[in-house]
Amino acid sequence: MDRSFWARFGVWAGFLAVVAGLSYGLYRYGLGQALVQIKARGQADIALAEDRLGARLRRYQELAVMLADHPSLAALPDGGSRRDAEDFLRSAADKTGALAILYSDVGGQILAGTLETLTPETALWPGVARARQGALGTGHGVLESLGKRAYFFAAPDFGPDGRVRAVLQVVVDIDEVEFGWRSSRPVVFFTDAAGEIFISNRSELLFGTLYPKETRVRFAGGVVQAIETSQIKGEEIWSLDWGPYIPARALHLVKDLPVIGMKAEALIDIAPAERLAALQAAAFAAVCVAFGAILFLVTERRRTLVVANRLLESRVEARTSELRRAQADLVQAGKLSALGQMSAGISHELNQPLMAIQQFAQNGVRFLERGDTDVAGENLSRISALSVRAGRIIKNLRAFSRNESEPMGKVNLPKVVETAVELSDVRLRGEAVQMVWEQGHESVYAIGGEVRLTQVFVNLINNAVDAMSGQDEPKVIRIVINNGRKLEVTVRDTGPGITDPEKIFEPFYTTKEVGNDEGMGLGLSISYGLVQSFGGNIRGVNATPGRGAMFTVELEYWQERAS
Repeated sequence: MDRSFWARFGVWAGFLAVVAGLSYGLYRYGLGQALVQIKARGQADIALAEDRLGARLRRYQELAVMLADHPSLAALPDGGSRRDAEDFLRSAADKTGALAILYSDVGGQILAGTLETLTPETALWPGVARARQGALGTGHGVLESLGKRAYFFAAPDFGPDGRVRAVLQVVVDIDEVEFGWRSSRPVVFFTDAAGEIFISNRSELLFGTLYPKETRVRFAGGVVQAIETSQIKGEEIWSLDWGPYIPARALHLVKDLPVIGMKAEALIDIAPAERLAALQAAAFAAVCVAFGAILFLVTERRRTLVVANRLLESRVEARTSELRRAQADLVQAGKLSALGQMSAGISHELNQPLMAIQQFAQNGVRFLERGDTDVAGENLSRISALSVRAGRIIKNLRAFSRNESEPMGKVNLPKVVETAVELSDVRLRGEAVQMVWEQGHESVYAIGGEVRLTQVFVNLINNAVDAMSGQDEPKVIRIVINNGRKLEVTVRDTGPGITDPEKIFEPFYTTKEVGNDEGMGLGLSISYGLVQSFGGNIRGVNATPGRGAMFTVELEYWQERAS
């Protein structure tokens, strides 16, 4: 193999290495961006699970506090009726769904209760000792006699001397608490101070113990598995093999819950984010490789032409000239195609100002012929203003193609409406539509973008003209600015009205016939989006049934302090 082969091989190897590095960087960046959204959703899921659990437990906490000094129980330490007290407690348990309610003295002897089998277990819970000291006690554990997980609240009952004379315990069945959100997404579990998973929406995780510092977990059956951890954009990622319903790679989120003495943890599946990031990176790599292949083919062809030139210089020179002419033709064809595409996109936006410029220019010539230079000068000023506005339109179209937008600022609303009326003048006269523009104010300032706001009113005027097209009745459009407590502009016509006011702002909704080249039903949808971007609102109603439509554009007043 010659040196040229190894040189090309080295170039390709270096190129592929660069593409691989850039693709991996893009993958990491895309995954990091996706993790931000996944983390936000995961934190919302944890908060929702916390609210569900906390709301259920708070109900039983309040129950323990309210029942602790109930008269039916207060007499028990002095020999009151146990049967009446237990009937009362059973009724309370049935109504609230509590697993058991127990009333015991400070020595641990149960004076009344709904389940006597809980006596030897509950008396030893640490929370009961706290209640005997006069504070609200809480705790959790497994009731061996019933085979149930339980969370309990212990509330003290104070005697007349101010000392604790008894303790009321409300025992909650955790299975009942979990019932409403078991198997929901994502994986959420609650661990106690020892790391034991006591509550979860995945039953296979219950009673497992997490050892975060040792990055391992011991399941209830005694099986121990290591937890492979990694960091992506500062977020902790766990690689797991815990079962078919646990994600293999998950974002691990933790939130302390000191009120119930536990931690809420969640495992958010990141596989969709990884697939999306990998797809983006693969697409980028494919484009780069395709570009490199084309570049390589072009380079190889040029190299082949150079070698052939050494053998048959005259023939290659002629063929090279033909290729250059063909290449020039292709470049020129590409330029014409691009120009055609740009013209098609710009012509619609520039048509109205260019027509107005033409009209003002013709009028200016006539005024100059008459010697009326002042009016001709006004026309030239308007042509200049419209030229500036056309430049702004081009600027906005360019900004739109780059996902940019005209910055919002201080806009003189009467001037904007006046411009829209001027731009629509040719069409109004062509359709014999009378424009009633009640300006009333020289300057009313709103927040918005001048060109985009002008387009909104041009769209509304054009829609009104379309609605009244072909009717014999007087065709009138009335525009009014109301600058009261709210800044509003109303555009009202005398057409047939709005058929379906609920759908008029939906994209592609139109009442025009199929195949009509006047529009595709995007004007009002675009106008709605523009007004919303200014912080305003637009709505359309029938002025009177079957007689005219009225569109109201609400905008925010411009305030110097806001600037």
